[in-house]
Amino acid sequence: MTAFMGTVQAAAATRVTAGVDTHGDAHTAAAVDDAGRVLGSAQFDADAAGYAALLAWLRGFGKLVLVGVEGTGVYGRGLAAHLHAEGIALVEVDRPDRKTRRAHGKSDPIDAEAAARAALAQTAAGVPKQRDGRVEALRAPRVARRCAVAHRADTQRRIKALVVTAPEPLRQTLRHLPTRQLIATCAATRPDTGRVDDPTVATKVALRSLARAHQRLGVDIDELDALIGPLVAAINPRLLALKGVGPDVAGQLLVTAGENTDRLRSEAAFAMLCGAAPLPASSGKTTRHRLNRGGDRHANNALWRIVITRLGTDQRTRDYTARRTAQGLSKTEIIRCLKRYIAREVFTVLANRHPNPA
Repeated sequence: MTAFMGTVQAAAATRVTAGVDTHGDAHTAAAVDDAGRVLGSAQFDADAAGYAALLAWLRGFGKLVLVGVEGTGVYGRGLAAHLHAEGIALVEVDRPDRKTRRAHGKSDPIDAEAAARAALAQTAAGVPKQRDGRVEALRAPRVARRCAVAHRADTQRRIKALVVTAPEPLRQTLRHLPTRQLIATCAATRPDTGRVDDPTVATKVALRSLARAHQRLGVDIDELDALIGPLVAAINPRLLALKGVGPDVAGQLLVTAGENTDRLRSEAAFAMLCGAAPLPASSGKTTRHRLNRGGDRHANNALWRIVITRLGTDQRTRDYTARRTAQGLSKTEIIRCLKRYIAREVFTVLANRHPNPA
């Protein structure tokens, strides 16, 4: 009896760090102690019952202190939400790199163990986004809007390509029309569909179909904008007050930061998240930095759009550009510097913090 009680007490005193490799239908979990010893691994269904069973299994090893989850925004979203609701500390874990996989192989238990060790060693320290608030409600229509915008642009390119290769009389009629008038003209045409073996008629039918699809996508985009604009204003009106920031740009920056902006430790961390922080590339006596091609590229594009808008409308930005040009910087280099400064400005608004007066 005494030996049994000692075993129970030892298990309760064990500090457990876990890692989870997530998939669409099942998640694989692994647990390690503070010394890095593997306590076990198991697979659970990717549903509410599976999440509860996974958590109970981990707690069976001792005191659960940290869980590293791979893909908290995709396959691991449901599990991350369940663990967060249970008050479990979480970190986002990247998938193992190629060198690690070549050395140790690839399987779900191996990846789960690697996630646990990354969490234990604190090489994975990113706090996952919370996905149960207004920012998540903003993300969904933005996905639909981005898809509609890309589809409409592709449709417009195909219309113009068809006009270039259309039979000569039709080509001469359409080739010089402005885009908006071209779309309206093609959508209103009434070709004789009984003569589709005629290239001119067939081209008119195709142009009408594409033009009407273009118009429908425009209606969809307008409807989504009517939802996104007020939601962005309700979440953070101060962000919209910044020069060069409209609802679309503000929406992207809000989604990138997430609901729990306190997970962003500093403005430098936010700049890195947006791919706007240059990376050191020094060696020996050479001190230099290189372009950061990582981070959220949509957020990086949002910063670029702010810069381009300010270059045309903001006198301070023009003065800065003139001064840096005189110092020998190219326009591309100046834009990179401006993106970094704007990332700092945006961070203070997103995090509801005030810039340092110094």
